[in-house]
Amino acid sequence: MKNLIIIKIGGQAIQQLSERFFQQLQQWHEQGKQLLIVHGGGPMITKLTTKLQLPVHKLNGLRVTDAATLALTKMVLLGDAQPALLTQLAQHDLPVIGLNAADNQLLTGTYLNQAQLGAVGQVTQVDGPKLRAYLTTKIGVLAPLALTTTGAWLNVNADMAATTLAQQLHAEKLVLLTDVPGIMHHGTVMTTLSPHQAQALTQQAVITAGMRPKVQAAIQAIQAGVQQAVITNAIDQPGTAIIQEAAV
Repeated sequence: MKNLIIIKIGGQAIQQLSERFFQQLQQWHEQGKQLLIVHGGGPMITKLTTKLQLPVHKLNGLRVTDAATLALTKMVLLGDAQPALLTQLAQHDLPVIGLNAADNQLLTGTYLNQAQLGAVGQVTQVDGPKLRAYLTTKIGVLAPLALTTTGAWLNVNADMAATTLAQQLHAEKLVLLTDVPGIMHHGTVMTTLSPHQAQALTQQAVITAGMRPKVQAAIQAIQAGVQQAVITNAIDQPGTAIIQEAAV
């Protein structure tokens, strides 16, 4: 999907967006770029599950999702995180539309490992024509939830959901927005990172559990043909660009 930029925003970042973020979106929109924001809500979900004294379990960075956790996840993503982001975008005069898997089976998925993770899934199919129609005039704001072919809801890691969308829609750029300016090594931001370097830094515990899914997602996107994949804390800053091994 030429001119498509996909931006993943974590739940924590929704409350900390700078004016530069909205200005960059406005600039891209005026340039004719199609924009899709995939938002998370992890900190909000954790806060609510803790308040309700529900167990919080994670396995390899993924939230184990039983029926109660799934209900809370849907409530937070669709009833709190998404409206908060939509409100901010609208207040900056940006044309927006809230989207989720229930919009005519927009995202179809399968269980990742139901025995270990419960209702955690992965996106297997994206309704590209419907998304393209939405993004022709609006900035899409999409919750990382999917539906199975039988209508069961799945909790999808937002980084991986954004990556699959970037792959299937042939996005020109994937931006994984986080709370650090990029991959930090020896006190500085690495401007580029190859899969081989990522593996080494993971083994050295430089890239730890919180960053690991983002790095894996960005590598997967680049290897699938997405032109650019960047990890940064500001969409107008270069951050760390994930590059193909041969480009090192």
